[in-house]
Amino acid sequence: MSDAAQPTAAEVRAAAEAVKTALDRHLAAVELRSGEDDPAVYEAFNQLAAAAEAYDELLYDRYDEVTPFEIPGAEDAPPYTGPEEPAALSVLIRRDYAVVEPQRLRAHAQRIEAADEETSEASGTVHGALGLLFGEFEPDEIASRHKEFGLEEGDSTLWVTASDDPAEPGEWLEAPFEQVDPQRVVCRFDVSAVFDDEEDLEDGDDLEDELDPSLDEDEDLEPLDADR
Repeated sequence: MSDAAQPTAAEVRAAAEAVKTALDRHLAAVELRSGEDDPAVYEAFNQLAAAAEAYDELLYDRYDEVTPFEIPGAEDAPPYTGPEEPAALSVLIRRDYAVVEPQRLRAHAQRIEAADEETSEASGTVHGALGLLFGEFEPDEIASRHKEFGLEEGDSTLWVTASDDPAEPGEWLEAPFEQVDPQRVVCRFDVSAVFDDEEDLEDGDDLEDELDPSLDEDEDLEPLDADR
C-alpha cells in the first residue's frame, strides 16, 4: 500500500475506540441475556467481530502490526443437533443497504406512484420511498438492481435452519428472528467487505502481476482435484 493511501493515526485511534465501545456493548448484552441463544448477544458479537477486524486492518496498514485477536468464522459454528431428516426448514435472510442516492430512490418511487395513479405523496420522503420500492419489487430483484435504486450493498447473511415440523400459520410473525437455534443451522452464507479485505491481505498486492496471462477465466476458476 502506498503512503498516500495509508490510514491516518487518527483513523486507527478511532477504530480502537470503536473496539472498546463494541466490547462494552457485548459485555452488557451478555450480562442481560435472556437465554443461551439470545439474539442480542449474537448481534453484539458480530458487531465486536466487525470492529476488531476493521481495527486490525487499519493497524496493519498504518503500522505493519497485528492484534492477537482471532474472530471465529462460520466454520467455527456450533455442531448441528437438529433432526437428521428435517420435515421443514426456515430460510432467514438479512441484507443491509446504505441509501447513497436519495434523489434516485425518490424518483423511482414517484414513477411507482404515477403508474399506480396514487396521490399518497409517500415518495416525498426517503422512508416513504423505501416503502413503495419494497412494496413494488421482490427483495431479490432489489438486490440485483440496488444501484439503480440509489442503494449500496452492505453485509448480508442467509441461514437455512431445520425443524421437525412446519410452523403453525402466524406462529412466529411477531418476532421472526427471535428464536433462532444456531445448532439447527444446516448451512449459512455470509457476504461482507471484511472477507474481501482478508483475501486481499492473504493474496498480496502483487498477485495479479504473478498470474499467468495465458490462463482464461474458466481455467482460473477450475476446482482442485479431489486427491490433491
